[in-house]
Amino acid sequence: MSSLASSARGLSAAPWFTAMVTVVLLAAMLGIGGAAYPGFLSLQVIFNLLIDNAFLLVLAIGMGFVILLGGIDLSVGSVLALSTMVAAWLLQTAHWHPALVIGAVLLMGACFGAAQGLVIHLFKLQPFIVTLAGMFLARGLCYLISIESITIDQPFFVALSQTQIPVLGGFLSPGAIVALVVLLLAVWLAHFTAFGRAVYAVGGNEQSAAMMGLNVGRTKVAVYALSGFCAALGGLLFAFYMLSGYGLHGQGIELDAIAAVVIGGTLLTGGYGYIAGALSGVLVLGAIQTLIAFDGTLSSWWTKIVIGALLFVFCVVQRLMGGRAK
Repeated sequence: MSSLASSARGLSAAPWFTAMVTVVLLAAMLGIGGAAYPGFLSLQVIFNLLIDNAFLLVLAIGMGFVILLGGIDLSVGSVLALSTMVAAWLLQTAHWHPALVIGAVLLMGACFGAAQGLVIHLFKLQPFIVTLAGMFLARGLCYLISIESITIDQPFFVALSQTQIPVLGGFLSPGAIVALVVLLLAVWLAHFTAFGRAVYAVGGNEQSAAMMGLNVGRTKVAVYALSGFCAALGGLLFAFYMLSGYGLHGQGIELDAIAAVVIGGTLLTGGYGYIAGALSGVLVLGAIQTLIAFDGTLSSWWTKIVIGALLFVFCVVQRLMGGRAK
């Protein structure tokens, strides 16, 4: 019995344990949905989980790096909204070429994130406060552009919005394909590069990382720049999805991104988790929404209730794992 208990403790302390729990939870939710609602397990319904949440997956990837670093970024939802507004204005009013618009928006997001990282490092401020200020700043800038929604009817954006890419008898959107490619690149960056190792080291113990000769400041700035880039890319995907720019887009989505990362198995204290867990976390959130939609009798607010309960459970599990590791 003691060896069985020891094995169980060792299993729960493994780095991949919470990520595995999330995958099991996702499989259970899909199984319950398939048993309760005909057509729930059809291939296209599964693909729609990714199509409808492609922008959230990209945001969660950027947030995953920030949380691995031991930080937080509350500005990603506002940067998403600002990206849709800038893209819509440049396309509809300034009549820029779509390629220039995409490049300008991505550069803007990366610079915004890098500026936040620089302030956090140079002035030794809490990421929560700096990115909260960034959240208000980006949201306010949206309304300097326009207080109304800007409809996008540029042919390239409309064509991408309507494109369906055949996959295994179903279809994915270009946005979903982009999100999957970003995920693969992020997994490579986190687990197979010196930058990724530096992120884990700084997130695990910043002082030890500095003593090992790692450039902590450069790593922080790069991670927040990456988060800003992902938020801007998520904004572009959201603009393709909605064909509009609006200052109210993405309200509260930064909390969904944090929830997806935590549910995906990344510790809020940093230095522990997998970027790939963002995918399972996002799919769990999408599965909750789809189950409620298939039921048809429950309010959409039940989505927030269930996500809140799951997040609470995963935070408690993480705390217990952290205490056991000590």
